[in-house]
Amino acid sequence: MATWYNFFGSSNSSIESTIFFLIGIPGYEDFHQLISIPFCVLYMIGILGNSTILHVIYIDKSLHEPMYYFLSMLSLIDMGMSISTLPTVLRVLWFDAREIEMNTCIVQMYFIHTFSLMESAMLLAMAFDRYVAICDPLRYSSKLTPKRIIYIGVITVVRCSIVAPVVIARIPTFSFCHSHVLSHSFCLHPDIIRLACSDISFNVLYGLFIIASYWGVDSLGIFISYAFILHSVLSISSQGGKLKALNTCVSHICAVLILYVPMIGLSLVHRYAKHSSPIIHITMANVYLLVPPVLNPIIYSIKTKKIRQGLLRILSGKKIGLTHN
Repeated sequence: MATWYNFFGSSNSSIESTIFFLIGIPGYEDFHQLISIPFCVLYMIGILGNSTILHVIYIDKSLHEPMYYFLSMLSLIDMGMSISTLPTVLRVLWFDAREIEMNTCIVQMYFIHTFSLMESAMLLAMAFDRYVAICDPLRYSSKLTPKRIIYIGVITVVRCSIVAPVVIARIPTFSFCHSHVLSHSFCLHPDIIRLACSDISFNVLYGLFIIASYWGVDSLGIFISYAFILHSVLSISSQGGKLKALNTCVSHICAVLILYVPMIGLSLVHRYAKHSSPIIHITMANVYLLVPPVLNPIIYSIKTKKIRQGLLRILSGKKIGLTHN
C-alpha cells in the first residue's frame, strides 16, 4: 500500500516534478480549436451512443438475455476508454495545455491500457456467447446463466486490472534525460518508455508477454470460436438457415475488426516505423482509442433487430418492456 502511495501520492516530490508534454496535431497548432470539433463529435457519439445502448437494455426486459448483458459490459468498457483520453485530448486542443505530471500520466496510462485489455477480453466472451448460441442452442440458457455471466464479468475486470501495475510501477524509477515530449495527446506505455534513459528491457519484454498472453490468447479464442461456428453453420441444410445464423455474428465480427486492426497497426507503427511522420502515429493512436467506442453502438443499433426496435420505441415514446420480439 505504501508503494502505491509513493507512486501516486503527493509525498513523492521527484515524481511530481517530472513533467511530460503532450502534443496535438504537429504543424496544425493554429487550427487546434477547429480540429477539436470532430473530436468532440466523436466523443459525444461514443458516450451518448453507449449510454443509449445501456439504457435500452436496462429498460427493455426482452433484452435481458446473455448476449445483451455482454453488450452492456462492452458499452461500459467503451465509455471507459472514451473518458480515459477525453480530458487531455480536449485540454490540448482547446487550451494548448500540454503539460502533464508523472502521477496524472501514470493514472491515465493505467486506465487506457486496462480498458483496452478489457475490450479484447469482452469480445472473447461475446464470441463464446455466439458459439454456444449457434453450436449448442438447446443448452444456451443453462450454460450462460446470469450467475455465470457475472462471474465472467468479474474475471474480466480482475484479469485485466492486475497486469498493468507490474510495468507501470517501474516508470517512476526511470530517469528521463531525453526529451519529455510524448507522441500523443494522452499517455501510452510504449510512448513513455522510449523517452527513458534507464534499462527498459523488462518493460519491453513484459509488454510482449501481455500482447501474447492477453491479446494473443483472446484473438486465438475468438478465432477458434468462429472456426466451430463456421463448421456448425456449414452443416445447416437450408441456405436461409445459414444466413440467419451468420447474421447473428455480423455485429460481433465488426466489433472485433475495428478493435484488432487499429491495434495491430498501432503496434507495428510503434515498433517498425519509429521515425515515420508523427501524423501517422497520432492518427493510428486516435483511431485505435476513439473508433471502437464510436462504431460499436452504431453497428449494434443497425445490425441487431431487438436493439433497433428498442431505440425506435424510445424515440416514439412508447412504453417498452412488455413486448418480446
